This record gives sequence, structure tokens and C-alpha cells, in this order.
Amino acid sequence: MKRRAFTLVELLIVVIILGILAAVVIPQFSDASDDARLSSLTTNLQTIRGQIELYKIQHSAYPPTTTAFGPAMTVEAGGYGPYLQSVPNNPFNNKNDIGAGTATVGTTGWKYDPATGKFQANDDAEHAAL
Repeated sequence: MKRRAFTLVELLIVVIILGILAAVVIPQFSDASDDARLSSLTTNLQTIRGQIELYKIQHSAYPPTTTAFGPAMTVEAGGYGPYLQSVPNNPFNNKNDIGAGTATVGTTGWKYDPATGKFQANDDAEHAAL
């Protein structure tokens, strides 16, 4: 009775094919996670900017300073609000603190300029443009 088994060459061919498939599939997963982070960042920016506009309409001004932004937006202010339950994390650097519009990149999760009302991500130049 003869035993049938795989030869070494057949096994090597299967391993090579699996390696090629893995090399094709793995980059797609990393792209998907970057796309998810970008989508989350865009959603967070739209939400926060919308709440800043609502605050401006109800109070006839932007929050007075960068340091007062978080408390002014997350607690009831003058019978209005809260506008945000909490300041969300920036998905690219996992920080949720808010710096001045001139804050060094990466030192805070977000940048806010109360004079102009501009709110943006503070992780790199590409996301600051959103």
C-alpha cells in the first residue's frame, strides 16, 4: 500500500501563494483604519463647528478664550447648552485638549481661535486643512 503525501515543492508553492495573498490584503486593512480615523475626524469637526455656531447664535459671541472653550461648551451656560457632552479625542493623536490657534502641532488634540471661531485638528498640516 502506497502512502500519498505532499511533496516539499508543493508545500513551498502553497506557502508562497499564501504570502503573496497576505501581502496584497494587509495594506488594505491599514488603509481602512486610516479611512475610519479620517471619517471620525471629519465628523468630530463638523459636530464641534456646528455647536460653536449654535453657541455664537445663542450668546452673540464666541467663547471668550481658548481655555474657557471646553467648560463653556460642555456645561449649561446662561440657560443654554450643554453644547457638547465632552470634547472628543482627535483620532490621529488621541488628545482632546484645546490649544490656541498658534499651538505647536501635536501638542494638543485641537486648535481653536476665538477671534475667528476657527476650530481645527492639531495633528498635522493635512488634517488642519479640513
